[in-house]
Amino acid sequence: MLEFAKKVLLNVSFDRELFKKELKKSLRFLGKKEAYMLYSWCLLNFGEKYQEIIIQVFTDEKIWI
Repeated sequence: MLEFAKKVLLNVSFDRELFKKELKKSLRFLGKKEAYMLYSWCLLNFGEKYQEIIIQVFTDEKIWI
């Protein structure tokens, strides 16, 4: 599921709102370990462009609890 989430995010990274929507959706299907891995991957690949969205989504979805 993690690899699928990465593929989807790569394909929608051209649009800010679509990226946010798909990131939220991806987190519903991932376990905590995979979510941490996705967080790191997102920051590495999209941190310059979407850092605030990535942090906001992971905080709002309570991944860190």
